[in-house]
Amino acid sequence: MNIRIGNGYDIHRLIAGRPLIIGGELLEHPDGLGLDGHSDADVLVHAIMDALLGALSLGDIGKYFPPDDPQWKGANSLKLLEQVNSLIKQQGWQVANIDAVVIAERPKLKPHIETIRARIAGSLGVNPDQVGVKATTNEKLGPEGREEGISCHAVALLVRL
Repeated sequence: MNIRIGNGYDIHRLIAGRPLIIGGELLEHPDGLGLDGHSDADVLVHAIMDALLGALSLGDIGKYFPPDDPQWKGANSLKLLEQVNSLIKQQGWQVANIDAVVIAERPKLKPHIETIRARIAGSLGVNPDQVGVKATTNEKLGPEGREEGISCHAVALLVRL
């Protein structure tokens, strides 16, 4: 088979005193909230990494970047994405495209989407048109709707080198 598809998901709690980083972009939440996690808690990049790893049945990001390992404390998720991409290439595959949707009531991501796509594309060594990023609200339902957290779903298509 010359193609593989992977699916990824991540969610992080919103808390005070943490930066809000999505797709490598530092954003401002209207209430000053950020995402809680061991690394920078970038839900978008984490979902993409899980999609890439899942496409090749390589496990999940916790296998490679365990949350109890101090070396990953505060880690830049775009740098971790570069490492995952290297692993994908070592296995003889490359990214054909990524499609992701971020679920958050606030802040609005639309003004940042192009920058976010470019940052992710740069970490993967692909063109920005190979990285789809969308944002939606959860219509005030569930943890995202109550602004308890932000989540992301991602799909990755890999092709053999």
